[in-house]
Amino acid sequence: MQLQTHPPLQVIMHLLEVFTLLFFLLIPAISATTDTILAGQALAFNDKLISKNGRYALGFFKTRSKSFEGTTNWYLGIWFNTVPKFTSAWVANRDDPIKNTTSLELTISNDGNLVILNRSTKSIIWSTQAHITRSNTTAVLLSSGNLILANSSNSSEVLWQSFDHPTDTIFPGMKLGWDKVTGLNRRVISWKNLMDPATGMYCDELDPGSVKQFWLAPLNSSIPYWLSGVWDGKYFASIPEMTVPGHAIVSTVFVDNEQEKSLSYNLLDENMVIHHLIDVSGQLKVFIWSEGLQDWTMIGVNPKEICDVYAICGPSTICNAYGITHCNCMEGFSATSSEDWELDDRTSGCSRNTQLDCIRTKSTTRTTDKFYPVPCVSLPQNPTEVKPGTNTSQCSQICLNNCSCTAYSFSDNECSMWHNELLNVRQLQCSGSTNSNGETLYLRLSAKDVQSFKSNRRRIFIALLAGIIICALGLFALILVLMIWRNKRKNSRCLSDGAQGCNGGIIAFRYNDLRSATKNFTDKLGGGSFGSVFKGLVNDSISIAVKRLDGAYQGEKQFRAEVSSIGVVQHINLVKLVGFCCEGSRRLLVYEHMPNRSLDVHLFQNSYTTLNWKSRYQIALGVARGLAYLHESCRDCIIHCDIKPENILLDASFLPKVADFGMAKLLGRNFSGVLTTVRGTAGYLAPEWITGVAITPKVDVYSYGMVLLEIISGRRNSNAACSSGGDLDIYFPVHAACKLLEGDVESLVDHRLHGEVNFHEAELACKVACWCIQDDEFGRPTMREVVQILERLVEIRMPLIPRMLQVMTESPQSTCS
Repeated sequence: MQLQTHPPLQVIMHLLEVFTLLFFLLIPAISATTDTILAGQALAFNDKLISKNGRYALGFFKTRSKSFEGTTNWYLGIWFNTVPKFTSAWVANRDDPIKNTTSLELTISNDGNLVILNRSTKSIIWSTQAHITRSNTTAVLLSSGNLILANSSNSSEVLWQSFDHPTDTIFPGMKLGWDKVTGLNRRVISWKNLMDPATGMYCDELDPGSVKQFWLAPLNSSIPYWLSGVWDGKYFASIPEMTVPGHAIVSTVFVDNEQEKSLSYNLLDENMVIHHLIDVSGQLKVFIWSEGLQDWTMIGVNPKEICDVYAICGPSTICNAYGITHCNCMEGFSATSSEDWELDDRTSGCSRNTQLDCIRTKSTTRTTDKFYPVPCVSLPQNPTEVKPGTNTSQCSQICLNNCSCTAYSFSDNECSMWHNELLNVRQLQCSGSTNSNGETLYLRLSAKDVQSFKSNRRRIFIALLAGIIICALGLFALILVLMIWRNKRKNSRCLSDGAQGCNGGIIAFRYNDLRSATKNFTDKLGGGSFGSVFKGLVNDSISIAVKRLDGAYQGEKQFRAEVSSIGVVQHINLVKLVGFCCEGSRRLLVYEHMPNRSLDVHLFQNSYTTLNWKSRYQIALGVARGLAYLHESCRDCIIHCDIKPENILLDASFLPKVADFGMAKLLGRNFSGVLTTVRGTAGYLAPEWITGVAITPKVDVYSYGMVLLEIISGRRNSNAACSSGGDLDIYFPVHAACKLLEGDVESLVDHRLHGEVNFHEAELACKVACWCIQDDEFGRPTMREVVQILERLVEIRMPLIPRMLQVMTESPQSTCS
């Protein structure tokens, strides 16, 4: 009989198949992306579960690489899977870190519980510890971020869930509060520090009493340091921002019945990623993930001031909400653990540099200790004892007679004493030389430390005085050198730029030099009733704008005087006058060049950048500031007389600058040879120009109101009228006033912004615009008042409909009530 042999390659392939099968039989594991662990499966150390919506992941992670002990701690937890910046949201073994990850896995044990198992030692590191009567269970990471252990035969029967055992994060859909049947209290507790998720010092929980509120308190304390206020069905009393229209991002549900007292919330926008947690600082913070910034952005915090958190800085510290660092050790003390402080864990506070010198005998107490005054602070809570006293000396002696007395204060003929630790001392902002807003705490220190402070202060004072004198002499010498250099450079620049002389910083250019700089006036930027504007280049590097005036027939002496007076008008929202040219009948003005052109091209031309709402509001505010300066802060009141988008220029940062503000002053009030009697541009003219009364700065206010409506709408006021709902049309400014009265500001805003608008600011801007275009100039605000309103320093009521404008621009039937 002949034996049949397999080819060598077939034998090898057969053996590989056998070994592969044995491998998967011996080590059941999760190799594909899933959200479930079944009985007999295991999640390996480097694998993870991912919820069906992809938002959350569960697996093993380590705290940040920095470790003062040189060891790395590992934890089983849930984090935000769609956020590139690792952010933990739940930790299973927060108080039992894993040091050795060898043979580590997450699996379902024989009793049906979910456990962290060391496979080599068969030891359980962590378990759900649920009371399970059956071993047939399944673990699932839900899309809500809730890890559940459920009956494999009936998935709706949840035997254990992570939402019942939160750490520091409140998930959307998770209940915070009490299960009245089982007594379970779902509360979130802060991390110990930035690197250690162990149980921290602060917790957020529901009031166990009958009041519908939640609070922040030290762990296992019934005395809160912040209360949410009572729930009224819509919001908590201490969180009024929950009612601000357009600012709500969650819907809140508060349940109080026989089974439970709980609070939960759901996202109004499911695409938003939110992180709601109690921070290491003891503050309740709410963050949203910003794709643009690729970072978390905080949108809410309570309590607002960190010093309101109980013992936030630990004992023997002073909390200063206004300082660069919030927590500072008292004089004579140093941080107990500088490593913990670096990780925002200051609960250990500060310790004395030198121990007190206090010896108590049967008959007396001897000590050389002294007191160091700490002025302008809020005193520690609940003094140990209060005794009558007549002055600080008597209080001092009472405290020295007790070795455990660490500080005292004197007020209203009483001595308040504190023994041992000093907590919640807070630095206040006191006015003048008095402590009207705070009191003085007298801190007990060793005589050695007090003497050292006095010596250090003396040395610091001498060193500071010497430093001031040296700096003053050096500064004086530097100013002197700079003045000499500036004068030389100024004279040199005036000559190199073709100037015939420099007066008050205004350069007198030669005509030929300006013609050369503008390439014979070929690069035209724009034009108007005063003349044309051309772009130029000085020294092949400095851009300028040259305005060639038409019909300015003033004498040379008068023209130079007027230019000099305009040249000293300097404001961030006014175009800077660099120089001028006055040769024969030629009159030219040289300005700084604005690279982003004028406002009209961005508002009305689709080929240019569409300004976002923030830029528009800042432009409106900047123009108002510039006009307010012209009207009230110059030596002579300057009325612009031609405010329109074409005369509002934008620099490289889109900062607005009013142009042509000196034309009315430069050319005089009669405008002979240049303009008609009516001064300005149609569509922006105040009624005074038409009625012939004397003009005031209120004509600029009217024009500004018209421009403001165009900034809001992104369209010309003089374009096709707006439909009034029937066959009749309404002129846009009147239409805007009507819509404002109806509360429909949204329809007025430029549709190109796609709703990305602060409608509170938009409504405020509409009110300002409608007040500015009132028929009677006395009904319009001043530009200074406009600035105050836009800066929200002054309240403003609803404006009246400008009736004269309505009558002049439409038929009597197309009115609004």
